[in-house]
Amino acid sequence: MDAQISPVLFAFALSLAAGLSTGIGGLIAISGKQLSRKMFSAAMGFSAGVMIYISFVELLDDAFLELAPFEYGKWYVLAAFFGGIALIAIIDKLVPEEENPHEMLGIDKVIEDDLVCEARNKKKMMRTGIFAAVVIAIHNFPEGMASFFSALSNPTLGISIAFAIAIHNIPEGISIAVPLRYADGSKKKAFGVALLSGLSEPIGAIIGYAILAPFITETILAIIFAVVAGIMVYISVDELIPAAEASGEHHHSIFGFVAGMAVMAVSLFMFQA
Repeated sequence: MDAQISPVLFAFALSLAAGLSTGIGGLIAISGKQLSRKMFSAAMGFSAGVMIYISFVELLDDAFLELAPFEYGKWYVLAAFFGGIALIAIIDKLVPEEENPHEMLGIDKVIEDDLVCEARNKKKMMRTGIFAAVVIAIHNFPEGMASFFSALSNPTLGISIAFAIAIHNIPEGISIAVPLRYADGSKKKAFGVALLSGLSEPIGAIIGYAILAPFITETILAIIFAVVAGIMVYISVDELIPAAEASGEHHHSIFGFVAGMAVMAVSLFMFQA
C-alpha cells in the first residue's frame, strides 16, 4: 500500500512546489528589488529549452512507442498533442490580451517602475492584481496536471518539468504582487495573494488524478504525455521565448535556451535507466 501511495505523494509535492514558486516572485516584488534583464532573459530561455526538449525528445517519443502497436495509435498521439495546444490556447483566448499576465512582454512589463505605479489609481491597481491572480490560477491548473502525471510515471521527468514550470511562475508572482503592493501598501497581502495563486497547480493535480485514477493505464498515461507536450510547447512559444526576446538580451535568451536543453539531455541520460 505504501509503495502505491508514495509515488502519488511525491508527484503531488512536485506540483505543489512548482505552483508555490509564485511566492518567490511575490518576495521579489515586495522587496523592491528588480531582476536584471540578462537574468530574466536567460531564465525564460532556460525554461523554454527544458520544456521543448522534454516535449519532443521524451514525452512524445514515449507516447508514440506506447501507442505504436494500436491501429491509428500514432494518430491518437498527434490528436492528443494538438489537443493540448488547443486547450491552453482556448484559455488564453478567453482572457483579453492586454490584461493577461501570461502575455509577458519582458522584464519591464513584469516589474514596473515605482513612479509609474504610484501615479496610477489605487483602485485600478487592486483590480489589476486580483485579476492577475485569478487568470494565473486558471492557467496554472493544466500545468499542475502536467507536472503531476509526468512525475507519477517518471520521477526524473517530473522533477525536470516541475523545475521548468517553477522558473516561469516566478515572474507571474511578480505580476500579481507589484500592483497589490502599490494598491494599499500591504506587503503581506501582496505576497500572500501571489503565493496562493499558485495553489491552482496542486489543485489541478488532485482533480486530474481523482478523475483519471480509476482509468490510468500505460496507454492513458501515453495520451496524457502527448497532451502535456502540447501544453508545454504552446507555453514556450507563446510566453517564454517572446518574453526572453522582449527583454532585449537576445544572446542571453539563446544561451539560456540551449543550456536548458543541454541540462535536460544530460539529466535524462544520467538518471534514467
